[in-house]
Amino acid sequence: MAAAPGLSRRTRRAWSRFDGPARLVGIDLARGLAVLGMLAAHLLTIDAFVAEEPSTWLDIVNGRSSILFATLAGVSIALVTGGTRPLAGSARARAAGRLALRGALLWVIGILLVMTGVPVYVILPAYALLFALSLPFLGLRPRSLFLSAGIVAAVMPWAFPFLDSAAIWSGRGGEQLQALVGWAYPFPVWIAFLLTGMGLGRLDLRRLRVQALVTIIGAAVSAFGYGLAVVAGEQVAGESPYLAAVWSAEAHSSGLGEVVGSGGFAVAVIGLCLLVCRTPVRWLVIPLRAVGSMPLTAYVLQIVVWALFAAALLGDTSDLFGVRDAGLFLPLTLGLVAGCTAWALLIGRGPLEALVDGIVRLVSGPPSRSDAVPSASRR
Repeated sequence: MAAAPGLSRRTRRAWSRFDGPARLVGIDLARGLAVLGMLAAHLLTIDAFVAEEPSTWLDIVNGRSSILFATLAGVSIALVTGGTRPLAGSARARAAGRLALRGALLWVIGILLVMTGVPVYVILPAYALLFALSLPFLGLRPRSLFLSAGIVAAVMPWAFPFLDSAAIWSGRGGEQLQALVGWAYPFPVWIAFLLTGMGLGRLDLRRLRVQALVTIIGAAVSAFGYGLAVVAGEQVAGESPYLAAVWSAEAHSSGLGEVVGSGGFAVAVIGLCLLVCRTPVRWLVIPLRAVGSMPLTAYVLQIVVWALFAAALLGDTSDLFGVRDAGLFLPLTLGLVAGCTAWALLIGRGPLEALVDGIVRLVSGPPSRSDAVPSASRR
């Protein structure tokens, strides 16, 4: 019986962290959707989207889930560096150092996942580079961040076909270099999503008006991007492979259509998740929020389980079609959701999140009082 009070205190602390007033639970919901969306894109065979065929609508997860993941990384970076009031001076320098170290740890974890041989493009190395690229922007306000994101989104799709066809990727060691920098999520383009997320994180995301505007503007930008790709694509189809690539809205193309359309889609999803979690639906989506409260743990665990499953049953971790045919998606998803929910409600912070944070604190020390994020801006 002596253990019961301790268990109760731990559970109360876990619940307070998971659903307390200092947490933007809509961000957790969006992250949960992003993680499970990437899992579906990896493990399910999905036909190309056709509006008249509902069976193809799941194609929405292809490309968009990882872009949502990257945009949410920007939101998190903004929230832990001051939220609506960016840190300044020595406090910002200390926060930048911690972010750089966190990025380095994510890179190591990402490379370890690449070494499992699981046939997915691991996003963590690209994540790590994006963390480093975010450092010069930590002091910017929302308008400057959105402007910077817009410039990148407008310019880089024109340069990307040349960057992607550079000899360095096809030469000796090119494939390994692509894995090391996560080139499937090319940082010169994807910094636009991170900066957009940082801009969102500098807004007061607790306000209903802000949440509604984020949803509406994101949806409008998404419609504009995809519509532009359709119109332009019809004009240049078959005439210029370069222009076709520039205007493309295909998943992982880094074309203007994808960058603007899927970037706007990510913003709209974030706004919608914040709005949904103002309603009683927030209780129904607790399992998804639990996954989103520990995205690193959930992402790593899915690939580790996949590798172990494929090695044991197929003898080859790289056998994608064998894993898909074995039907791993449903049991892995259900297990991941159940495990994250139990951990979040009974223990608290995800194990890998706690490990990374512990290493960062050990190396750089805990945040000083002046580094504290105002409670209205915390996740």
